[in-house]
Formats: sequence, structure tokens, C-alpha cells
Amino acid sequence: MKFYENGEIPKQPYLYFVYGAGGTGKTSLLNQFEGKKLLMSFDQSTNVVRGREDTDVGILEQKDGPIIQELVRDMVSRAVDSKKYDVICLDNMSSLQNLVLENIDGRSKDGRQNYQKLQLWFRQLGMFLRNSGVTVLATAHQIDNGGSLGNGRFSPDMNDKTFNAFTSMFDFVGRIYKKDGSRWIDCDPEQGNQGKNRIDDRTLIHAEDLLEVKEEKKVEEK
Repeated sequence: MKFYENGEIPKQPYLYFVYGAGGTGKTSLLNQFEGKKLLMSFDQSTNVVRGREDTDVGILEQKDGPIIQELVRDMVSRAVDSKKYDVICLDNMSSLQNLVLENIDGRSKDGRQNYQKLQLWFRQLGMFLRNSGVTVLATAHQIDNGGSLGNGRFSPDMNDKTFNAFTSMFDFVGRIYKKDGSRWIDCDPEQGNQGKNRIDDRTLIHAEDLLEVKEEKKVEEK
């Protein structure tokens, strides 16, 4: 455990998690970030970064499925250690979760513990990203439950506990959607959907203004 006296905690880059329906522009959010970027694509949706010299791209191949856990951890570790990248994008976590779970199921004789192993792996990945010193953008598909759960209509297409384990380290969680020709990101937990904003006090943001942080930042809740 690291120890900091007198609240002298070093500032860390922000971690963003954005989920939404297909075609809402989740991956294209990466183009807003400055610096050298690495896009790790788990669903091969890479058209929005084609031709961008500031972005390196790793695209999942079929042969990668059985070793996806080792591959992701190794690639992320090497990217961080290289000091080459300012931003790492994991696109999309719904696909990655399904691949990891398939591997865990295939290697396990006791299926009752599979989701615990899934949650642990994603928690460890989240902790590594939190301590990487690199800005992170992670995306996921959304589930539309029609409001039948009584606590919001939309949620990320991930196992609930796995999502919580992974995003507990993140500063921002929001749902991106289109309305009247504009793209919006809702990060207001009071709307019932999954959302949080530890960066500033905004709860509904034009997607193009995601990185325009308000000057007066709120104190992070403990």
C-alpha cells in the first residue's frame, strides 16, 4: 500500500467509461483526446481512426480468443512501460468480457466460481489502468431493459458485478446517445442509469465537450 502524507497525492490522468447503442460514436470519442493514442479493438470497429497518424491500432484476431487475458495484460503492460502513449482505449468491453468468460468456462470444472474469477480479472485490469499514469477510455454496448427493472432503462452490456469491479477505479461513467441530431452523454446516477462524474459537476454533456472540464471541480466523495 502506498502512503502519502498530508494529502499530497499526485494527480492522476482520468479514466473514462462510456457505453451506448451501436452507431452513437463511442469509438470516435478517442479522436478528442490529445497526444499519442493506442486503440485496442475487440470488435473491429476502427474506421473512425483510419488514417490518423496519432493513433496506433491493435485489432483482435480469431486466434487471439483462447489467450485473450494474457494478450490484453501483456499489450497494456508493454504500452504503459513504453511511455509512448498518452491515451489507451479499450473498445469494447462487452466483447472482451464475453471472450474472457468463455475462456474461464472452458478451463473450469466448477462453474459456480466462474463469475468470481471474471470479476477478479476485470478488477485487476482496472487497478492496473488506475496506476498506469495514462489516460484511459473504455467503451461498451448498452442493454435496453425498457425500464422493467425499476431503476433506469439502460445499462452497460456487462455482468453487473464485473462492471462494478472494473469501473470502481474510473473517474467517469456515462451513457452516450443521439437526440435531435446531437450526441449527448448522461452521467447522472439519479436518472437511474449507470453513471458517475468525479471530474466535475456536470451530469449531462455534449459528447464533443466531454474533455472540457469545468474549472471548479467538486471534492471527490469518499
